[in-house]
Amino acid sequence: MTLPPPPPRDAFAALVLHRRPQRARVGLTLGFVRTFAVPEIAEVLSGTGRLTSAPKARAKATGAMMFALIGHGVDSPAGRGIVAELAAMHRLPGVDEELMRYVLACFTVCPVEFAAATPAEREAAAAFAADLSAALRLPPPPGPTLAGTAAWMREFEAARFAPSAAGRHLWHAVAPLFAARLPGPLARHAPAFAAALLDPPLRAAFALPRPALPLRAAARLAFHLTR
Repeated sequence: MTLPPPPPRDAFAALVLHRRPQRARVGLTLGFVRTFAVPEIAEVLSGTGRLTSAPKARAKATGAMMFALIGHGVDSPAGRGIVAELAAMHRLPGVDEELMRYVLACFTVCPVEFAAATPAEREAAAAFAADLSAALRLPPPPGPTLAGTAAWMREFEAARFAPSAAGRHLWHAVAPLFAARLPGPLARHAPAFAAALLDPPLRAAFALPRPALPLRAAARLAFHLTR
């Protein structure tokens, strides 16, 4: 008897949960950080007070939600509960459809890029993003591939990234959390190493100086040594 093919999300789930879980978590955190550079999103996150007062708990809860969605699927009982939570966030004042699409794009594209996904894993990530967008009644991701979504992200960022006090405050609250992904002796330098992973648009939004080339190289090596 021929077995049906596995759901397309399975390759994406295998990447972030088993093949390169630590890299995927760094990528997810970087995706979360990218949203701080959009002043409207930063204001919403800062306004709740939860991220700045308990950044570790809030970031952990966000990661747990996304990894549960990826692992169990959007249509699973657990997935439907998380989709309902995300839909409630969508109804918060100041969160419009385009902002929600951008957040979901960050949570899909950034883990895949940082984990150096294979073409099959990228295709699976695109299928997951399409499923989640449909469940949230959002327009489908731009383009049929993850590359199309990544290109849309860059265009969105060019138009919407801007410095804000809320964004800088959120960055400084979250940067120490990267310590958990660094080898022991480097953990106390987590904010500097994390800043070295940021690209120029993010550094500009957070008013951070450009790290020296040796630090940028060391940061990428340190975070990529994790599986």
